[in-house]
Amino acid sequence: GEIGELIVRGPVVTSRYVTRVEANATAKIHDDAGYWHRMGDAGYLDDRGRFWFCGRVGHRVQTATGTLFTDPVEGIFNQHEFVARTALVGVGAAGNQKAILVVEPKQIGGPTEFLLDELSEMSRQSEITRSIYEFLVYPTTFPVDIRHNSKIFREQLAVWAEAELKKQRT
Repeated sequence: GEIGELIVRGPVVTSRYVTRVEANATAKIHDDAGYWHRMGDAGYLDDRGRFWFCGRVGHRVQTATGTLFTDPVEGIFNQHEFVARTALVGVGAAGNQKAILVVEPKQIGGPTEFLLDELSEMSRQSEITRSIYEFLVYPTTFPVDIRHNSKIFREQLAVWAEAELKKQRT
């Protein structure tokens, strides 16, 4: 029931990376039984032993009031009828990040003021999302890995969101 990082061990888990040697220190864990590999996926086990995916560890948003994971948060907002998809990103230093929800509407370029108001209201209805106060509409479709349309480049969206917030405040 507690969210953590998925690590795996088995006969196919290697003791080291051959080409990314700098990643060995963070991705490989050695113990008496062999090597564990850190998958980078966050989630939890339920009472039946099933793993529930909550997003990538590197994409979590660490605010002053707690940690937010992408999939549980986005799953709430993605249900809105006018939302194509959302991306939770953090701006600032880990531990004191500002949580921002970037929205890709189904109708790019259409009216969005009502949408942001409705998403803001939705955020107040869930314990998981109450700490999200900033909502931004992305002007086009999200940047994604061309191999996996579902793999959103959150790092790029975080940079965009930070710049967008600065523009709005000046």
